[in-house]
Amino acid sequence: MSNTKITIQETTNETIIKLNSNTILINGGSYEFNNIDEAKNSPLAQQLFYLPFVKKIFVTANFIAIQRFDIVEWKDVQEEVKEQIEAYLNDGNVVVKEEKVSKKEPIEVYAEVTPNPGVMKFGTNKALTQTDVEFKNIDEASQSSPLALALFNFPFVKEVFISDNYLSITKYDMVEWNEVYGEVRTFIREYLAEGKTIIKELPKEELVAEGVKAPVQEKLELEGISAQIVDILDEYIKPAVAGDGGNIAFRSYDEQNKVVSVILQGACSGCPSSTATLKNGIENLLKEMLPDQINEVVAING
Repeated sequence: MSNTKITIQETTNETIIKLNSNTILINGGSYEFNNIDEAKNSPLAQQLFYLPFVKKIFVTANFIAIQRFDIVEWKDVQEEVKEQIEAYLNDGNVVVKEEKVSKKEPIEVYAEVTPNPGVMKFGTNKALTQTDVEFKNIDEASQSSPLALALFNFPFVKEVFISDNYLSITKYDMVEWNEVYGEVRTFIREYLAEGKTIIKELPKEELVAEGVKAPVQEKLELEGISAQIVDILDEYIKPAVAGDGGNIAFRSYDEQNKVVSVILQGACSGCPSSTATLKNGIENLLKEMLPDQINEVVAING
């Protein structure tokens, strides 16, 4: 038996809840089922459709979202659904029967330079993960991501960051990107086209700086100023830095000193312009949107 835990998260749509899993459910991508007939390749979704209030099911790598009919309220049935899913997963049952096809999936991979000269962004038309993951070395990658592990076999690869539909790879100074990016791009495209596993397990919290653990606190656990900060980062900051192959994750808010701590990931980590981004971008925006609540934004790994 596995040790899967499911946590319930409300959404902005009161008819939909997210059931987050601490283990990987499927290998990348997502599936949407509108009825039991569409769910023929998902034994779990078929089982859930036998509940009379289930209207629609959406499955991703690390959560299941369920939309209900109006015959019930989620508060009356969500614990029952959570327990049913946990029991199903912990018995080792399959979530989705992902077919292995001989014909390669059409995959596009493109390389983009980033503001960090040591980092190249590799975008793709395939969804890779719903949870950002970062690997500082091959040992970390070996625990959870076969794709990252394979990339570390290139001797010049220093770090790997995997997000929604792109990877940011940090290199050592032994080579220039114009010498190797084509080889890396081809490798990623072929790896994804063959349908190989991207992430097999969500990584545990790892040290990103001496004495400091990595994010991320679940948004649903936050409240007050911390929750407002996360909302602002998600809406205004993350889309911009993701375009450059990076990520800025909320770590904590010191209410007494009014200091926001963040963690830089991907192309943002070690980037020469990251200090300017923090001070002129994030810090100024938070001060403007949360008057008298923010004195400083610091990167605890920057």
